[in-house]
Amino acid sequence: MKFEVKDLSLANDGELAIEWADRQMPVLRMIRGRFERERPLEGVRIGACLHVTTETANLVRTLKAGGAHVALCASNPLSTQDAVAAALVKVYEIPVFAIKGEDRETYYRHVHAVLDTHPQVTMDDGADLVSTLHSERRELLGEVIAGTEETTTGVIRLRSMASDGVLAYPIIAVNDAHTKYLFDNRYGTGQSTVDGILRATNILLAGATAVVAGYGWCGRGIAMRLKGMGANVVVTEVNPLRALEAVMDGFTVMPMMEAARRGDIFITATGNINVIRKEHIELMKDGAILCNSGHFNVEICLPALEEMAVGKRRLRPFLDEYTLPDGRRLYLLAEGRLVNLAAAEGHPAAVMDMSFANQALCVEYIVKNGATLEKRVYPVPKEIDEQVAMLKLRSMGIQIDELTDEQRKYLTSWEMGT
Repeated sequence: MKFEVKDLSLANDGELAIEWADRQMPVLRMIRGRFERERPLEGVRIGACLHVTTETANLVRTLKAGGAHVALCASNPLSTQDAVAAALVKVYEIPVFAIKGEDRETYYRHVHAVLDTHPQVTMDDGADLVSTLHSERRELLGEVIAGTEETTTGVIRLRSMASDGVLAYPIIAVNDAHTKYLFDNRYGTGQSTVDGILRATNILLAGATAVVAGYGWCGRGIAMRLKGMGANVVVTEVNPLRALEAVMDGFTVMPMMEAARRGDIFITATGNINVIRKEHIELMKDGAILCNSGHFNVEICLPALEEMAVGKRRLRPFLDEYTLPDGRRLYLLAEGRLVNLAAAEGHPAAVMDMSFANQALCVEYIVKNGATLEKRVYPVPKEIDEQVAMLKLRSMGIQIDELTDEQRKYLTSWEMGT
């Protein structure tokens, strides 16, 4: 078995961490139990480019339990948990190509190593696997049935590919499942982003002015958690509806040029490029902290920051100080990459339970129905989304009502009136 991880001697620690996360992922455990009995993925080759964390480990364990051959690489150079990668290789015999802190060349070598397994199903988090497959490994496209995508950023890229007519196989947008974005993006990103900031800095959030760029589901969660920690939260937006919602949720909304003067800490969560630019950096106060919770390290204009700085030093792990010509010091967390995964451990397992349950069930759906799907981006089938929600409720010991026959008739007829 080919693999490339940092140190196999870390496997014992990784196995314990995977076990702890598994205890908090009851939905995925239920699916794994069924997969072990039914083997719906027997012999299917799956290439996965995901954050190599304890939660992902339990997802790939579930896929393997269903009979699949899975190969895994990292979807972010700083998100890999090296002990988990070691355990997946040594304990669970799953080929992994991921090392925390790997450079760009190594990152893409690992992406190619997964593609070398000739996947029939792709699982992506940011669409790097799919884009590399389409641009550099096109000879493999004919073997692919379909794929899944985990993130907002990836879905945007894939919809663009579909719109341009270059997407060569169907993709299910797992990110858009209600049981994913309403919970993972909001509660998971909110909690884990604050966790990453505090681990990297140990600052006091109460009383600080925190600027959140973007009020999508991730931005909502971050703003919510910062407010709960006592921060004064400012939101910047380009979408009038989201800006209005932020106002109605009690947050101050203003342009970034104005917020740049006020903020003590800036968090980007837009999925777009150069959200914080040179003109904003020029206005920031001494001691301002910059971090990103969007997928790629492009939301803060790092070239501008590097060009403006006359000095740079690392004060703590994942905390770099940049000194500007006028003596102001700005602090960048996690090299502008995902702060919640680079400086912390990513989302809590309990919320990833739903996201990865969707992934597992969507792969099963692809294997059964992929041949009938068109080359475009699909939503998660409603029945899968609702099944995940019901399993989650069951795992929490919560029961809900069902519609009566009379109620069903009322909701589907027009004759009954008021």
